[in-house]
Amino acid sequence: MNSEETNQKIISFFEDIEKYYGCKTEITEGITTEIDNFDPNLTTWNLSEFTLQRSAYRNNGGKFMLEGNTMYYEISATAIISLVEPGRNKFEFIEQYGETVFRITKIRFHYKY
Repeated sequence: MNSEETNQKIISFFEDIEKYYGCKTEITEGITTEIDNFDPNLTTWNLSEFTLQRSAYRNNGGKFMLEGNTMYYEISATAIISLVEPGRNKFEFIEQYGETVFRITKIRFHYKY
């Protein structure tokens, strides 16, 4: 997928995100040094669950924000190198923060429709 297609998918994701407001949201985040290997034994993982209340784009710093009552999560717009939809209401962002530092963010919305 080229960068223009990735950019369009990112724009579409955030244009349509309001339909997930009020939904239980799971974010699984992994940090690794190998882009092609998110092996659980070689990756540091975090899992968060919250009800999505709002989202926004922060111009200062270029961050996409997802917010719940007790949770705040950011994805760097300038670091995104990939966005895929592995299933219904599931999204996976990959960001590159250094030559060999990558973060994968898996978002799952428990959406009733």
